[in-house]
Amino acid sequence: MKIYSMTATFGKLENQTLTLEPGLNIIHAPNEWGKSTWCAFLVTMLYGLDTRAKTTKNALADKNHYAPWSGSPMSGRMDIQWNGRDITIERRTKGRTPMGEFFAYETQTGLPVPQLTAANCGQTLLGVERSVFLRAGFLRLSDLPVTQDESLRRRLNALVTTGDESDSGDLLAQKLKELKNRCRYNRTGLIPQVEQQRDELEKKLQELQDLQSQSQKIQARHSELEAYILQLKNHQAALEYAASKTNAQRVSEAEAARDAAAEAYHELKQRCEELPGQETAQQSLKTAQNLQQQWMALQMERQMLPPAPVPPEIPDRYRNTPPEEAVSAALSDVQALSRLEEQKKHHSKSTLLVSIFSALALIILSVLQYSFPLRLPLFIGGCAAIVAVVVVTLLLGAAKTRSLSREIQLLYDRHPLLSPDRWSPDAESFAATQLAYTESLRTYRRLCGDLDSRAEALDAEIQHFTQGRSLTQAQAYWNQILTAWENLGNAHREMLQAQNHAEAMKAMAKPVEKPQYPDTLTFSDTDTRRLLSDATFEQRQLHLRYGQYQGKMEALGQASLLESQLNAANQRLDRLNETYKALEYAQAALTAATEELQRRFAPRIAKQAQDLFCSLTGGRYNRLTLAQDLSVNAGAEGENTLRAAQWRSEGTMDQLYLALRLAVARELTPDAPLILDDALVRFDDVRHAAAMKILKEEAEHKQVILFTCQNRETNI
Repeated sequence: MKIYSMTATFGKLENQTLTLEPGLNIIHAPNEWGKSTWCAFLVTMLYGLDTRAKTTKNALADKNHYAPWSGSPMSGRMDIQWNGRDITIERRTKGRTPMGEFFAYETQTGLPVPQLTAANCGQTLLGVERSVFLRAGFLRLSDLPVTQDESLRRRLNALVTTGDESDSGDLLAQKLKELKNRCRYNRTGLIPQVEQQRDELEKKLQELQDLQSQSQKIQARHSELEAYILQLKNHQAALEYAASKTNAQRVSEAEAARDAAAEAYHELKQRCEELPGQETAQQSLKTAQNLQQQWMALQMERQMLPPAPVPPEIPDRYRNTPPEEAVSAALSDVQALSRLEEQKKHHSKSTLLVSIFSALALIILSVLQYSFPLRLPLFIGGCAAIVAVVVVTLLLGAAKTRSLSREIQLLYDRHPLLSPDRWSPDAESFAATQLAYTESLRTYRRLCGDLDSRAEALDAEIQHFTQGRSLTQAQAYWNQILTAWENLGNAHREMLQAQNHAEAMKAMAKPVEKPQYPDTLTFSDTDTRRLLSDATFEQRQLHLRYGQYQGKMEALGQASLLESQLNAANQRLDRLNETYKALEYAQAALTAATEELQRRFAPRIAKQAQDLFCSLTGGRYNRLTLAQDLSVNAGAEGENTLRAAQWRSEGTMDQLYLALRLAVARELTPDAPLILDDALVRFDDVRHAAAMKILKEEAEHKQVILFTCQNRETNI
């Protein structure tokens, strides 16, 4: 491919055109002329602009770095020759996407070139990816070292090991890896899936076997329970048969007890017919008991009669005051005390007000004297008058206060050791005590006379009732009569109970058949019923559990089908494991083959780089090795060991990497233009001339574009 011209609206370039020739093109221009911008434009036209890149703190994205300074939309055109055809490539801004629109057409006819698209343009024209071109056919001073790149490694490796640029070996390795990952990748893949399927089938088979075993145990237990329930029912029938015999004996005993109770009742009935009636006996006994209680109560009242009341002590302050007048006198003293204290308080307030008004009058008189000066005798006379009034008022007030205090003290002397609030309660207490004593004395005298009269009347009533006997004898007689009637009632009740019991036992004593089988159990009737209930409940639970197990077994499926599926899963797992091992063997074989072929990779590139480096240095460095990661070691004449590029001067490093890049470019981009941007700046004159000679030789086979800020290239 050769470039005829480039027209760019890109960064500082505003619709500018750069025309190129076949062979070696030396573009000499000062710094900031736009050399690096043209280089970036050329790469953008071939491979497009990465619009997803983001501007960072340390670097600008290309879409921002090369945005046209004029504000115009970013665009460009490049006229080229490719495969004997003159083609024009255009890229324009589409909407907000810089260089988002692509056109490729024949320059003369305008017919589109469908082989070229925005995505594959650079790779189709140059035969390599963007990263490979930047490391092989695009040389800048800032990035002369050839760094490792996966695309570059694949192409170099394929070229020097297979003779073509296809990456079938890497593709095969990738395919083997994909197939291996498809079989197993960590916990995913076909093998884990089949293993999971196998585990689930084994789990289902095991669960099905467990359910079958449990079902068999349930059936066996169910049969045992049926036999046990039958045995318990037979024992229950035997108990009922034995109970029926016992009931017949009990009926006979109940009838005998009924007859005995009837005979005892009739005997007691004949005895009671000769005695007074039951109601008469009850009434007489009640009368005797009442008389006994009255007599005892009267005796108790006589014993509990209180002693004669003792007259209370009369305080000195109430010696000459009747009890009924003490309360009113105390109330009168309280009222008099309240009135005198109020007069004393009012008189003190009046005296204080007169003093205050007199003081105000003195102040006012002093203010008037200050504001409107009066004659001194007049002012002194007024003050003296006011003072005289105050003195007289105070003297009269003091006399009145002493008089009231004496009257108040007289009232306090009438009630010694008592506060005024206790005068009325104390008088009421004195009056109540005196009145209570008088009433107690009157009551005591009345009680003594009443007890005597009641005792005489009660004694007469007792003699009339007992007919000369004592109350104790009378009560014993009537108690015997009542006991006889009560015994008759009890005998009647016992007779009725015996009759009812005999009839109930006769009703209960139903005929019961003998048990069907011999009875060997010894349980009681209660225990038998409990055991029978427990066994029946367990039988129902077993039936429910058996149904649940049958449902689960139906849900799991047939054992034969599960075993068939498990065998199929195991067979498939065996095949997958064999496939996985085969893939591992294939990967190992491919890796060994690749390593063997890679041993041929370094010598081919290294031989060309060594020849170029030797020419650039005038034959000083005649040994060079190249590692798989594209790192180089070189040795000069007289040096026993090879040293890495970092051991050399910066100019020698540039020459070493230039030789390596040219060697790589010869192998990977033989028809692509070779672009150099200030790549020879640090070369001395001798090595610079050697480099130019090599570039001129390269220009015989491909287009070489050299951007430089020096005159040495043009002079040479």
